[in-house]
Amino acid sequence: MVNFNPDDLYIEFVNVTATEPIIPRRYTLTHSDLTGDQFLTIGLDFAYNRINPNRDEVMGEWIQDGESYLYYVYLYVNGRYTTPEVKAVREAIFRNNLPAALEAIRYGDRRFFTAHPELDNIPIIVYFLSTDPNFNKTENWGTFSDYNMTFAQRYRYNKKSPK
Repeated sequence: MVNFNPDDLYIEFVNVTATEPIIPRRYTLTHSDLTGDQFLTIGLDFAYNRINPNRDEVMGEWIQDGESYLYYVYLYVNGRYTTPEVKAVREAIFRNNLPAALEAIRYGDRRFFTAHPELDNIPIIVYFLSTDPNFNKTENWGTFSDYNMTFAQRYRYNKKSPK
């Protein structure tokens, strides 16, 4: 499993504040293969301008569910590839990286979660999107409280990080 390092996360808010609104609030998490940096855009819409042809971003949004909420994540398993072998590799990569991605989203929008603590316990529903029924899946990945980096974890990263 990939580890999340908060020093490698860059956050941009687009037409939202650090605490509002809940709906619509959409997340686009991309990364650089060269530097390992992650880029989190939080806005009213997905940051389609940040999406590359490989389609390896993590996109998420809050959904109203009656009087509560759900958090949906969208992962494009097909990407620009079509063979079953490549789809299997992409799915495995997403599964390996998703816990760190969810931790990056939770950490990057921590002021939002402080303002809305009930959202830490909302189900995260992950859509593995594919035209191939073998890879087109929906799964529950817990709640954001499962991906909340603790103070001790942040301290360890900050101690190791050159400033």
